[in-house]
Amino acid sequence: MTTAAPALRRNSWLVLAGLILLCLTTGAIGGFATQPSIDSWYRLIAKPWWTPPDWVFGPVWSMLYVMMAVAAWLVWKTGDRVRPAMVLFGVQLVLNLLWSLLFFGARSPGMALVEVVFLWGSVLLTMLAFFGRQSTAGWLFVPYLAWVSFAAVLNFAIWSMN
Repeated sequence: MTTAAPALRRNSWLVLAGLILLCLTTGAIGGFATQPSIDSWYRLIAKPWWTPPDWVFGPVWSMLYVMMAVAAWLVWKTGDRVRPAMVLFGVQLVLNLLWSLLFFGARSPGMALVEVVFLWGSVLLTMLAFFGRQSTAGWLFVPYLAWVSFAAVLNFAIWSMN
């Protein structure tokens, strides 16, 4: 542990705030990539009847991003040897953003479908790593994995219909 680590542990609420900011910023960047396609391209493509209404996605993702941040914070607070779990956390966060950039930004359900497989795997690996460090952190990732699973099925349906 570095000399800065004990000071950070004392200010763990600042770390939590930083993780929440990181996750919500990732979501906001994805939202900026998504928004121009919602009223144009996305509204016009074929979607299955069970597609949630557009207004559902913002609140669900906001809650998931906060839960991800809390989970990462709980793992971080466990102390030494958290680097592998935190690296997985960062990878899944990047892949999360990449999906939005591909599906909505590039308007490519096919590329997003390939990418969502990697996203799903990274979320699963992160969840398992978090369970190995702190059980509540692992449980906080379960709804995220469920939502990404649903998103993958929806992505497949949209790709196959278009």
